[in-house]
Amino acid sequence: MISSRNTIATLACVATLCGCLPAGAADSPEPRQRVRDLGIVIGQYSTGEQNAITDVPGVKVGQATLISGDGPLKPGHGPVRTGVTVVVPRDDVWHKKVPAGSFVLNGTGEMTGLAWVSESGFLEYPIALTNTLNIPRVANGVMNWMIARYPEIGITDDTLTPVVAECDDGRLNDIQGRHVSEADVVRALDSASSGAVQEGSVGAGTGMVSYGFKGGIGTSSRRLPETEGGYTIGVLVNANHGRRPELVVGGVPVGRLYEAVPPVAQALSPGQSEGSIIVIIATDAPLDGRQLTRLSKRAALGLARTGSTARHGSGDFMLAFSTGNIIPHYPNDRTYTLTQLADTHMNPLITATVEATEEAILNALTMASTVVGRDGHRAEAISITRLRTLLDHPAR
Repeated sequence: MISSRNTIATLACVATLCGCLPAGAADSPEPRQRVRDLGIVIGQYSTGEQNAITDVPGVKVGQATLISGDGPLKPGHGPVRTGVTVVVPRDDVWHKKVPAGSFVLNGTGEMTGLAWVSESGFLEYPIALTNTLNIPRVANGVMNWMIARYPEIGITDDTLTPVVAECDDGRLNDIQGRHVSEADVVRALDSASSGAVQEGSVGAGTGMVSYGFKGGIGTSSRRLPETEGGYTIGVLVNANHGRRPELVVGGVPVGRLYEAVPPVAQALSPGQSEGSIIVIIATDAPLDGRQLTRLSKRAALGLARTGSTARHGSGDFMLAFSTGNIIPHYPNDRTYTLTQLADTHMNPLITATVEATEEAILNALTMASTVVGRDGHRAEAISITRLRTLLDHPAR
């Protein structure tokens, strides 16, 4: 068991980057691959350079992965299989706010701060993803980070209501322990960067299970041709939703064709969560809050294409923001100017959002590694070999 929190996170990140498995993950002979590396091409549009939400200029992602202990659950102590993932819309988003909108497909879950996003039509701080019981501590971490940068918050400046979204990782993690600290959140925010994004069993996705397989963080992007505006759309998900028989990959009913469901993926007892998904959408297209709400709704179609039916106990939250405009903080002038894309030219963005959402979810599955959590609960990664066979011979 590794005792240092920073060391745990660092080792987990390094292991993910090199293709090895972090502590707490089960041995697996298969390297993980993104769905495009498997020959699965989703939709018609090309991806951005990284095929990630960070292809949208200015957007950064940071993560802290917490893995320690094994064996029987000791509430409040471990084993720990959890983390935090943050999305930073742009530098100085407090003074240069981004238009934003959201959609809740099914509300058995929580994304704090949506009332203010809906009322104002903008977002003014980073977005944080974590587990259900860790929301208050993660919100504290975001506030600590913001106050350190803007010390007049709550004194001569406005207050803030952080946007923190949750999924339940209690099947693998000591969720009562609320192990993600304020310092972990600050560390994730300080380390947020553009470029490639780690996927699978990392950050907020460390303890997540999706479609009866190990789930977690996934991302994808689309870049429209210049004839359709040349805009970029990026999506990041935390996938913790769905039952195995529902899973569809590239139109193939993989979930129904796969082997028997393992114990951790079987039907849960009453009172336990059926799982959730958080979808974050970023674009540089100049959209306002109303249009971004419309875009958020379309992400639900990408979710549906992977087989989800947004079950009764599922929490399905979508949040979209645009870096294509700046909403000033307390402008001196009575008016300011924004550029807005005409609704009649939104169709390519809508299609791109659906495509990127579907691919981000599948990347979460194919990039996740098997994790053994509390009480020996094992969330098995989807077999890349088995998946290839089913896609090549779907009738078998």
